[in-house]
Amino acid sequence: MATDKLTEAAIKKAKPGERPFRMFDGGGMYLEVQPNGSRYWRHKYRFGGKEKLLSLGVYREVGLTQARKQRAANRKRLEDGVDPSAARKAKRTTAAESFEAVAREWHATKSSGWSAGHAKRAMARLEQDVFKWIGERHINSITAKELLAVIRRIEARGVIETAHTCKQLCGQVFQYGIATGVCEGNPAADLRAALKPVIVAHLAAVTDPKEIGTLMCAIADYEGQPVTRAALALSALVFQRPGNVRAAEWSEIDLEAAMWTVPSAKIKRTVQAKLSGRPHLIPLAKQAVAVLKGLHTLTGGGRYLFPGLLTSERCMSENTVNTALRRMGYDKTQMTAHRFRAMARTALVEKLNVHPDVIEAQLAHVKGGPLGAAYDRAEFMEQRRRMMQTWADYVDKLRTGGEVVPMQAA
Repeated sequence: MATDKLTEAAIKKAKPGERPFRMFDGGGMYLEVQPNGSRYWRHKYRFGGKEKLLSLGVYREVGLTQARKQRAANRKRLEDGVDPSAARKAKRTTAAESFEAVAREWHATKSSGWSAGHAKRAMARLEQDVFKWIGERHINSITAKELLAVIRRIEARGVIETAHTCKQLCGQVFQYGIATGVCEGNPAADLRAALKPVIVAHLAAVTDPKEIGTLMCAIADYEGQPVTRAALALSALVFQRPGNVRAAEWSEIDLEAAMWTVPSAKIKRTVQAKLSGRPHLIPLAKQAVAVLKGLHTLTGGGRYLFPGLLTSERCMSENTVNTALRRMGYDKTQMTAHRFRAMARTALVEKLNVHPDVIEAQLAHVKGGPLGAAYDRAEFMEQRRRMMQTWADYVDKLRTGGEVVPMQAA
């Protein structure tokens, strides 16, 4: 047993000298006092016939009692035939190979190719729902049963889709661990049949022709801000993502050519595709051009087609169109800004005989069909011009009660 010699009072009274000196406590432990006043705990021991030295920390951060506990733990390891230095190194290695450490390394490696929003959401899910349960565990020691328990906690909150998302994220972390050699299997892959299914609820959208006509009448009669009325009309006529509509800039609009060119960086794509992809071309029907010409008299002197109410330096709020729909009598179970896309897609296929690939191209969905990833090349533009004009004529006739003529095959 070590014979303790030091006291807190003796340590506090000790003054630094011109050279380092040691204050021994027994059992190989001592406090090394440096000329600059720094004080370090050391533990000298022998293992395998060799003398070794292990740091126990800095005095004050590690007090006398805590240093003695570390010395006792080291002596117990020595009695068990374990080198305390090797044990510490193994512990550090384990920490570097914990699930959380590997997950953060995976995130740092992969997130450069993601949007900032997706990267933030992915890490937030792991931090909130996974790390506190298995973050400190060595990634190779986690079993499918343990991972399922983590996912079950998320399901218990009723957020089934979040549970599936976390399972997928964990699966990607394990796959990264396999690739980097820190784990041998992916327990997330064994959970496919164990999770509650995601119940897909069809989002609100007006798709019946009569209802479309009623909606277009309500837009035409909207008594709120004229800029908001134009946003509603354009949302229906071009059926692009709400974020792209409200952030549209006048520099992107060519009224003479009847074309809206959305830069690749604004399209919902991977980071790499945003940098290297083509812009998204949106042919404008005569009705859309008319809306834009009227809007130009109101906002044409600024950057955005739809500037914010408080400052023209920002575009319209994401809630403006939805709020307008609520004022028109449409609650969120009936219609939202995003569902203008579903409204158009459904009617174009079912009522106007338009090929789905042409519609998907106009929706900025890259598909592997006949048009493929080359959907925005010039040879397909005529099909899309005809479709956009046919759609604008269709909703006009539904609004006025005129005769609707389906689009003829090309």
